[in-house]
Amino acid sequence: MNADYQMLRTFADSWGLLAMLLFFAAAAVWVLRPSARKAHEDAASIPFKESE
Repeated sequence: MNADYQMLRTFADSWGLLAMLLFFAAAAVWVLRPSARKAHEDAASIPFKESE
């Protein structure tokens, strides 16, 4: 059982960290892409729209 834990710990320390870093970078690029500007502006103005 200890060998399994050590193997998973080694994987998480190396490849797991790289996978999380790549996911974070991809999410940041996706959110900050120029074509998403209108969607973000629309979402930001929702609290200021009049309620019907």
